[in-house]
Amino acid sequence: MKKSQITPEDLYHYRWISQPVISANGQVAYVEQTIDRAKNEYNTQIRGISLDGTEDVALTDGTKDSSPAWSPDGNKLTFIRSTQAGKGLWSVHTECTEPSMLISPERKIMSYVWSPDGKYIAFTSKAQMNSAQLSTDESAKDANDEATRQPEATLRGKVYERTTPKAEGSGWWDGQYSHLFLYEIKSGLIKQITSGLWNITTPVWSPDSLKLAFISKQVEEAGSDPDLLHHTDVYMTSIEANSGKVEEPFKVTDSSLQITQFSFTADGKQLILIASDRKYGSGSHHQLFTLPVNRGIPRLFAPELDMHIGNAALGDMKSASASPSPIISRSSSQPGVYVLGTHHGNVDVYRIQSDGNCEMITTAGEKDVYQYTISADEETLVVAALTDKHPGELYTVGMKSGKMVRLTHRNDEFMGERMVNVPARVEFTSSDGWRIQGWLAMPDLTKDADWTEATGATAPSSGIQIEDELQSDRKLPLILQIHGGPHAMYTGAFSHEMQTLLAEGYAVLWVNPRGSIGYGQEFARACRGDFAGGDYRDLMEAVDDALATNSMLDVSRLGVAGGSYGGVMTNWIVAHSNRFKAAVTQRCISNWLSMYGTSDIGISYVEGVIGGNPAENAAYLWSRSPLAHAHNIETPLLIMHGEQDYRTPIAQAEELYTTLKRYGKTTKLIRYPGSNHSLLKSGKPSLRVDSFEQVNAWFNEYL
Repeated sequence: MKKSQITPEDLYHYRWISQPVISANGQVAYVEQTIDRAKNEYNTQIRGISLDGTEDVALTDGTKDSSPAWSPDGNKLTFIRSTQAGKGLWSVHTECTEPSMLISPERKIMSYVWSPDGKYIAFTSKAQMNSAQLSTDESAKDANDEATRQPEATLRGKVYERTTPKAEGSGWWDGQYSHLFLYEIKSGLIKQITSGLWNITTPVWSPDSLKLAFISKQVEEAGSDPDLLHHTDVYMTSIEANSGKVEEPFKVTDSSLQITQFSFTADGKQLILIASDRKYGSGSHHQLFTLPVNRGIPRLFAPELDMHIGNAALGDMKSASASPSPIISRSSSQPGVYVLGTHHGNVDVYRIQSDGNCEMITTAGEKDVYQYTISADEETLVVAALTDKHPGELYTVGMKSGKMVRLTHRNDEFMGERMVNVPARVEFTSSDGWRIQGWLAMPDLTKDADWTEATGATAPSSGIQIEDELQSDRKLPLILQIHGGPHAMYTGAFSHEMQTLLAEGYAVLWVNPRGSIGYGQEFARACRGDFAGGDYRDLMEAVDDALATNSMLDVSRLGVAGGSYGGVMTNWIVAHSNRFKAAVTQRCISNWLSMYGTSDIGISYVEGVIGGNPAENAAYLWSRSPLAHAHNIETPLLIMHGEQDYRTPIAQAEELYTTLKRYGKTTKLIRYPGSNHSLLKSGKPSLRVDSFEQVNAWFNEYL
């Protein structure tokens, strides 16, 4: 059967697989996300499949169901269902198809977790503080929120006095804090466990169900600004077995780390943390730490391991965040901690032991494992992963055999009709000695009869060089793609964005320049304070290397594109080089001076990554701003931005666009309404499709 190229509109046909959980009985529940094209929205449903790959069936009947979790006995599946009223908790019995509501959607549940004994469910939800709990300025904010519910609300302004009153993805602060609640299964009663002017996240039970811990940042020193502090701590409370009485939470850690995830050890005596010491700000590796449950100083679990713990890979084919906590082995024959590790262009599951021994559990090959779970007997690992040939699916890994087998096949029917252009790894040594890694993908031209007729040769398959006698007018234009971050990583895994460019006949190059995660701590911090220095050289030298080693690439037809940090690098490149004939900048930065005061991370990002602030280093920040050099841009530049982007506010695009128009440059601005910084990954489906089509049209016009 003849296969067709992947087009932007193919986005509507994918099935995004995520959030696998295994029951005590060996059944895997997972979330499948699809697109309802008529409503222009995403649907999520929970499905179940056995570990042998049979009986892949729907377990819930909703269209907004997520966060599946099995009861400890394996007889019930709970999940969050989103409705217009909010997010509630529902359950379905393994022998019943009709779900029942446990917790009303008015509770607006954010996360939840079963106690190991099955008596309780701990959950987080936002709680409005009463006036006695609020300070003067927060009381005023609360009063303003109350006013918004009155007809005269438009006559009053909204008051903010905190340093960072907005956040990407959630908007302007609503005056509420997330807190911890306890739901008793037997009685159905709900008890609020925490309260105060701070948030809590990530509730975790001890193995004996007598302790409940969580992450929070509670500033203890008077005058300290929580928005300028980057540590988080683990707090813990005890629950009396018979009465259910909950003790006052106490702080376990010492405020020296930014903790993101944690678990209890099997004996309940220690905590294993995934955390950053913030030595290099956002460029610091996440590492494993351990400490006693009754307070102590966190100590590195594997001090010699130079690998980022967690998933730092970027891509447009993942529908959910990475697994929330490390999994502790209870096996005497296979002791250790199971975690995701970002390493050399892949994300895999590793088993790490306290002596520093680090073993990759998933098999070798191009992949991005974004979630994982382990069966109760620790004989089977189930991962959600992207590979270079497939969108996300579930895979099983035999812990003894090491064999990795695809479990779900939800995309097979559609992908069986599509041509996937598989990238090839490339590596080169930079001019100052860093080893730079990336991928080069070639379009499949076998469908192109004109190519064969012009050259008299068989068209190349993806990743295979064309012979030197290739006629120059049939050489391939090359597009350099630059990732965001900068402290993130590209992989060679399947990407709809890359495939749509390849389908248009472009060769695509994407690399991990210095500053990327996955190549050691020194490499990750190497771009800090050196924006448009070594990172710029790495990207330009990557293009030089690709052209020098692949004779089929056309040096006269080069394009460049990127988003976020990749957007600011694109802006800088075209302001300092005319070698690219077309460029696309998405959710970009153009002016570090205005970025400082308008982004939700402006202070930490500009001071940490670029170096300095407008009050003390205005001249330096301006000299490193692409806007200061925009009048030199000759490359046709397409600017694309979401209107509700709080990470890189749309004013960054507007400033650049205005300057380019003032100097008569070739440019176009596309604004996406209702879209934030995650437009490319999770924005409205129609807008994502439009963005791919706009990029293709721009490169087609100028390349």
